[in-house]
Amino acid sequence: MSTATDNSIQFSGHTLDKATKAKVTLENYYSNLIAQHIERKQRLAKLEESLKDEGLSEAQKQEKRQQHAQKETEFLRLKRSRLGVEDFEPLKVIGRGAFGEVRLVQKKDSGHVYAMKILRKADMLEKEQVAHVRAERDVLVEADHQWVVKMYYSFHDPINLYLIMEFLPGGDMMTLLMKKDTLSEECTQFYIAETALAIDSIHKLGFIHRDIKPDNLLLDARGHIKLSDFGLCTGLKKSHRTDFYRDLSQAKPSDFTSSPMDSKRRAESWKKKSKGISL
Repeated sequence: MSTATDNSIQFSGHTLDKATKAKVTLENYYSNLIAQHIERKQRLAKLEESLKDEGLSEAQKQEKRQQHAQKETEFLRLKRSRLGVEDFEPLKVIGRGAFGEVRLVQKKDSGHVYAMKILRKADMLEKEQVAHVRAERDVLVEADHQWVVKMYYSFHDPINLYLIMEFLPGGDMMTLLMKKDTLSEECTQFYIAETALAIDSIHKLGFIHRDIKPDNLLLDARGHIKLSDFGLCTGLKKSHRTDFYRDLSQAKPSDFTSSPMDSKRRAESWKKKSKGISL
């Protein structure tokens, strides 16, 4: 006597693999759409809140709203455009690290100058730095703040990951200390206070820098502190933990399709594992 179980269709591992990829792609697409819509509403609400406190006339408020709408449109246009190394003119190397280097570059179409951080994927995988790099990317994206170096773009190729960041002409605190030897008490109090505020700002976002030192305290054109180099940063998300990627390295796509329960979490985990460091 046959049962429903006997008549059930058995899918091959390849078919399950393709189905999982399609599921992840669709979930990621719509998740991003929803997140973008929420973020856009939050930015508009933040603008409206600031307009209440500025004491502007209705005409001035409307002008601010129009400027905001134009910026949102430009932001969407930039998100749709695909950037690559060829869109930037290298000027000079301004720093080197364990996984790559930092170059001063100029965007060809606008002429704007940026700092391009280049990270070698193979080195990051070998030394299990994927979680730290993801945390660095995430904190730079989330921390649209006066105390953190801004990141404008990120992209990758088969060899490297590229982070296009704000260039700060003031150098770093280590260079200042070497030049001045000893700072005045007033100057020291100023920089200690700004450093404390900068650290507090990223703690409020749920991140821990873990590498605060004079080399990573950059100075803008007016001499104000900005935190940089989040290469050892960690956050409160699983994707910011090294063991998360180590555990996933042995997983198979079929491991994430066996149970309908919590399928979104499983699909997202498989996606992170399969993409490696293609952030």
